[in-house]
Amino acid sequence: MSCLPSRAWLPSLLAAALSLSSGLSHAATGHAEDVDPSIGTGGDGHTFPGATMPFGMIQLSPDTAMPDFKHAYKWAAGYQYGDSSLLGFSHTHFSGSGHSDLGDVLVMPIAGDVRLEPGDVAKPGSGYRSRFSHDSETVQAGYYAVTLSDYGVRAELTAGRRVGWHRYTFPAGKPAHLLLDLRPSIYDYQGKVLWSSLRVYDDGTVTGCRTTRGWAPGRELCFAMRFSQPLRSRTLFNRETDNLYKGFAGPGHQPEDRDAQSGRALEAVFDFGELKQPLGVKVAISPVSEDNAIANLDAEGQGWDFDARRAEARAAWDKALAVIDVDASKDQRVGFYTSLYHAMLSPTLSMDVNGQFRGPDGAVHQATDTNGKFEFHSTWSLWDVYRAQQPLMALLMPQRSTDFIRSLIAAREASPFGILPVWAYQGLETWCMIGYHAVPVIADAYIKGVRGFDVDAALKAMVASATYAPYGGLGDYMKLGYVPIDKEPEGASKTLEYAYDDWSLAQMAKAVGRKDIAATFDKRAGNWRHAYDSKTGFMRARKVDGSFREPFNPDTAGYGTDYTEGNAWQYSWYVPQDVAGLVKAMGGDANFVTKLDSVFDAKVDPSKFANVEDITGLIGWYAHGNEPSHHLAYLYDYAGAPWQTQKRLKQIMDSQYAQRPDGLAGNDDLGQMSAWYIFTALGFYPVTPASDEYALGRPFVSRATLHLSNGKDFTVTAEPLDDAHPYVGTVTLNGKPLDRVFLRHGEILAGGELHFTMQAEPNRSWGRAAEARPSSMSGPGNRWPAM
Repeated sequence: MSCLPSRAWLPSLLAAALSLSSGLSHAATGHAEDVDPSIGTGGDGHTFPGATMPFGMIQLSPDTAMPDFKHAYKWAAGYQYGDSSLLGFSHTHFSGSGHSDLGDVLVMPIAGDVRLEPGDVAKPGSGYRSRFSHDSETVQAGYYAVTLSDYGVRAELTAGRRVGWHRYTFPAGKPAHLLLDLRPSIYDYQGKVLWSSLRVYDDGTVTGCRTTRGWAPGRELCFAMRFSQPLRSRTLFNRETDNLYKGFAGPGHQPEDRDAQSGRALEAVFDFGELKQPLGVKVAISPVSEDNAIANLDAEGQGWDFDARRAEARAAWDKALAVIDVDASKDQRVGFYTSLYHAMLSPTLSMDVNGQFRGPDGAVHQATDTNGKFEFHSTWSLWDVYRAQQPLMALLMPQRSTDFIRSLIAAREASPFGILPVWAYQGLETWCMIGYHAVPVIADAYIKGVRGFDVDAALKAMVASATYAPYGGLGDYMKLGYVPIDKEPEGASKTLEYAYDDWSLAQMAKAVGRKDIAATFDKRAGNWRHAYDSKTGFMRARKVDGSFREPFNPDTAGYGTDYTEGNAWQYSWYVPQDVAGLVKAMGGDANFVTKLDSVFDAKVDPSKFANVEDITGLIGWYAHGNEPSHHLAYLYDYAGAPWQTQKRLKQIMDSQYAQRPDGLAGNDDLGQMSAWYIFTALGFYPVTPASDEYALGRPFVSRATLHLSNGKDFTVTAEPLDDAHPYVGTVTLNGKPLDRVFLRHGEILAGGELHFTMQAEPNRSWGRAAEARPSSMSGPGNRWPAM
C-alpha cells in the first residue's frame, strides 16, 4: 500500500476537519530468540530494526535518512539496510507502511565536537550523522545496539510500552554530548514542523512538544526526557534565529543558554563532560501534553536499570509469541516468529497512563465507554490489515481484539464526520486508501466470538460508515449500485471493495438479529456484478450512463485507471463474499481455473508497474507485494481444484519470503504480509473475513500448536513435509477424514488436531464436490446464516 496525495472528496473533508479546533495464560517459551527484526529492513519491506513492545506506543529505532517527501518511500520506516550512516535514534515509526511519517524526538550521542546539521552522507564528518557497520549491530526483539564509528559510542536501545530507554557508552577522554533535534520528520526532513517547544526543568527533566503538517495534518506529539548523569551545561537552539549552521562553537556565535525555546526549528545540546560510566536516557511520549508525558515517565520510567528493562521487553515478546509453538528448522522458525512479531506491532497503544487520547477531531478524549475503561489503539492501515492481520488477532488474541474494536468505535464517536477510521495513526485520520474496512474488522471479530464491546454502538458506527455519501463516491454507489468512473477515480476497485464491506456488515446485522439492516446490505453485497464485464471477462469501471469506460486495457495500472494499486488482472478476482458467483460468471470451474492459471503463468515485464511502486513480488500478474492479490491462490479451492492452491502457495512461499533484510517482497503493511505468512504456514487462510470459515491450503511447518485464550490447544501436523511431497493427500480432523477444503473457526476453538498427509502427486478428487468447497453468497454450498 502506498497512498496518493488526494481523493476527489478530500479537500472539503479536510477543510471541515481543520476548522475544528491480553494476557496469555501459557508460560513464555523463548520464541523471541527466533525473531530477526532486520528482516524487511531492506528492499521494499519498510520495517524498522529498533526496539518496541507488542503493540507498544514507543518504536525506538535508528534512522538512516529522512529525505523530502518525493524521495521518502524507501525510508518509510526511517531505516534502509543498504545505508552506511545514521542520523540518530527516534521514538516513533511505522512498520512496513507504504507511506512515511513519524520519526519523532530524534537524539544522537556525540563524543567530541558537536555539529548541528546532519551533514552530507557522502562527506563523513560534515555533520552530526555517523557511519556504522552492520557487523556492530545487534538486532533482537525488544533490543537494538550499534557502534557509531565516527564517535566510538556504543548505543543500546530498549523499550517499555510508553518509554524508550537508551544506554550510551562513550570513549574515554572525550566529552559526552547528546543532541536533540526536533526538526526531522520521516515525511520530510525539514519544513513540516508548524511549531515546537523545549523546556529544561531545575531537576534536569527536559520536555517539549511539536506540531507537524505531515501525513496527518496538525499532529501534536509531546515528550519528557531524563538523564542518568548530571548535566554540565545545556544549550537550546532556535535555528530560525540563531543562524548557526557550522556548529555552535565560534567567536560571536554562542547563543544564550535558555531554559526554554519555541519556534519551528529547535535543537538542543546537552553536555555531560567526560564520563566514566554509560549515560542512560529515558524518554516518554504523549499525543496529548507535556504534563501527560511526564506522568507517563513517572509511571513507567522508574529507575535506571537498563538491563532489567531489556529483560522485561524480551519477556513481553516471549509471552506474546508463546501463543503458537512450531516444530521446524531454524530458518523456518526465524521466518515464522519474525512474521508473528511483525504481526504484533500494530495497531499501537495511543493513550496516556491517565486514559487520555487525541481523537480525529484534534480534541482530547478519555478512553472509557459503556463497558468501562479500555486501552485506546491507533495506527490503522485498514485497507491492508482487515484481510489477515486482524483476523489473526481475533483468533490468537481476542482480548486484544476487544480493545481494538472499542478503539475503532471511540475514534468514530470523536470523528467530525461520524465514521470509522480509514487510515489513522495517533488518533488522527489520513483518509488514505479506499473502502470502509473497519467494518469487516468488527464483523469478523464478532462472528468469531469476540465480545466485550458495545454491539449497538458498533453496528451504528458500521452503518454510518457505509452510508456516508461524501466519501469516495459512496453517494453515487448507493444510487447506481457502482462508483462511476467519470465522477470518481478507481471506480471498479471501489465498487468491489464496498460490496464486500457491505456483505460483512450484513453478516454482523444477521448475527445480532437486525434483519432490516441485513437485507439492505445483503442486496448491496451483490453490486460486484455491476463491475463484471462478461465480454472481456474482467472487472471494469462504468460511467454514469451505465457504459464501461473505453478504451480498455487490462494491463494498465495506476492512479486515474479503474483500479487502486492494481490492474484488471489483479482486481477481477476481488469478490471474496461470492467466489462461487464469480466462478459461474466466468463460465464455470474449468474456465475459472484456466483464467486463474493465466494470472500466475503470464510473462510480465515488471517495468509495466514502474509508476505504481507498491506492485512488487510478481509471479506473472500475481503481485504478492500488494494486498489485492493475497487471496488469489486460495480461489482454486472454490472451483474444485485445491491441489492448484497447494501448488501456488509453494510458489509464493518459496519466492516471496526469505530470512534476510530484503526478505519481504513488498511493504509488510503493518503486519498484513506477515499475517499471510503465518496463516499459510499453518495451512489455512481467511479468504472471507466476517465468515467463520478458513480456506485450506497446505502447511509449511511440520507441527504447530495454537494455545488458545479459552485454555485449549489446536495442533496442525503434516507428514511427510518436504519438497518431494508438496501436495495434500488426505486431511483428518481429530482423527476423522475431512472431505472438505475449509475449516470452521469453532472447530479451532474446540481444540484438537488437524492432520495433513502429504504426497508427491496431486489428489485431484479431494475437494471437488460443491458441498466440499468454502461458502459463497450464491452457493453452491452456502452455509452462512440466513436472514
